[in-house]
Amino acid sequence: MGEILFLTHRVPFPPDRGDRIRAHHLLKALARMGPVHVGCFAESAGERAGEADLARLTASYCIAPRTKPLPLAGVEAVVAGKPVSLTAFHSRKLESWVRKCLVDYDMSAIVVFSGQMGQYVPDDFGGRVVIDLCDVDSAKFASYADAGERAWLNRREARLLTREEERLGQRADATLLISEAEAALYRAHLTNPAQVNVQVIGNGINAAFFDPADAAPQPLITSLPGPHFVFTGQMDYRPNEQAALWVIEKLVPKLRQRYSTALFHVVGRNPTARLMARHGLPGVQVWGEVPDVRPFLAAADVVLAPLMIARGVQNKVLEAMAMARPVVLTGDAATGIAAEDGVHWRISPPDAEAMCAMLEPLLASPDGRRRMGIAARRFVLDQHGWEAMLAPLGDLLGLGARGARDAA
Repeated sequence: MGEILFLTHRVPFPPDRGDRIRAHHLLKALARMGPVHVGCFAESAGERAGEADLARLTASYCIAPRTKPLPLAGVEAVVAGKPVSLTAFHSRKLESWVRKCLVDYDMSAIVVFSGQMGQYVPDDFGGRVVIDLCDVDSAKFASYADAGERAWLNRREARLLTREEERLGQRADATLLISEAEAALYRAHLTNPAQVNVQVIGNGINAAFFDPADAAPQPLITSLPGPHFVFTGQMDYRPNEQAALWVIEKLVPKLRQRYSTALFHVVGRNPTARLMARHGLPGVQVWGEVPDVRPFLAAADVVLAPLMIARGVQNKVLEAMAMARPVVLTGDAATGIAAEDGVHWRISPPDAEAMCAMLEPLLASPDGRRRMGIAARRFVLDQHGWEAMLAPLGDLLGLGARGARDAA
């Protein structure tokens, strides 16, 4: 086994948001197999905060600044006939660094995390190529268009990304998706699915960190009567913003008709202006970025994940389950996690009245919530450890049983 080039669209430290968590654990698994060289992007000085950790784990790295304004990326995309997602993540600096790495080091494999980074894989590279699409980005943009959001632009992005996702599948020795549902969706978009080696590697969870025994509930929340409902995530990510606004506008008024002191807590960095405008409304608290999400999960009577648009496996759901909290979520948010409705969580349609009716028996039974939380944590421990999730990576890189063992 030679050296490995790992290309990811964000600095994979710290592992504090969904895409960075997966990239972080992929990198750690690769570093156990051999020397790893990492090319990635940072949008701000804050995103470079993980550089020292990255340096300790890698043989070399390049962090390219991502400063291109989105309108400029859009103009470049239209002129070049490419998806905006690719032009937004195009960097001459990173392109040059990749070429130099392939000359200077004995690279036996390139591992790509996120489709935007596939543009850096040279056509003439002779080693193994594994591309982790994670989920089907083109389908996300199609969903936005179907919902009437910038329909022309999002439909164009969906169409061009579909072509790029197929090109990457044809180029790669293996193309990874995060769940069987995403893999089926990806295959359905392919012209020649038999020519693409599609594999599923799900998301894991660091259950030793997300352990209710190690996190006291947030004291301000527990000082208030409640019941308390918590939603976590990167709050400038459109599906998260949409879900939180739905709870605030549709669900909270109905909850407060039944529970006059009910509080909904939105926890996560970069809440949008639309969310911040609702902070302080009856029953609504927007916390923004917090140093540790675990106390907020620990303080929740119920964790909500009512996503209307969801791709792949939701880390927020796995984290809440690992913290032994009862979770009420939509079917979209449940994708890729083979938990049992009524045992490990409750799945509700995206309807405020139906969700209220589902929440009532949970809120009426502290013992029932405790049993569901215990079952949820046990399920996560058994089914979603990172070691189990990443065990196939060695075989995909041509390492056989030794690679699978090392990756664990």
